[in-house]
Amino acid sequence: MTKTTKKSFYTNTVKKSISVNVSKEKAWRKISNIVGLPSWVIDVKKTTYLSKKRRNVGAIRKITFADGNTIEEHVVAWKEMEYFTYIATDGLPLRAYIATISIKVKNKNTTQITWQSYFNSKKMTTEQFTEFVKFMGTFYETSLKNLKELLEK
Repeated sequence: MTKTTKKSFYTNTVKKSISVNVSKEKAWRKISNIVGLPSWVIDVKKTTYLSKKRRNVGAIRKITFADGNTIEEHVVAWKEMEYFTYIATDGLPLRAYIATISIKVKNKNTTQITWQSYFNSKKMTTEQFTEFVKFMGTFYETSLKNLKELLEK
């Protein structure tokens, strides 16, 4: 019996949260700097603006990873001191990727930061997609831990 590796489109979500012992203002200042990724997101070498707009809906960034891959992202929703949502338009093995980074006050000096995304793959095998979802979960988790360390210094 030969095993066929049928390729298909897949959809999934990833959601990771972390509590940081800083004020909501300090957490927002860090995450809302949309080109500040090299200081906390793993394997990001540099991030640059592709738009004149630096904040809010319409801001566009280009992320360059250590391996040379690049991703273009557009901010599509923004609520000051609460969340921003962005879509990747180029650079991922996906047909759709939309993500939101949000913050919520837990108490006076504790803020919860949540990074969640929805994505739809280009054609891949079940195994390839499972690996991709696992990678995204680890990527978010590790990056959020880096962010926590940075913020709590």
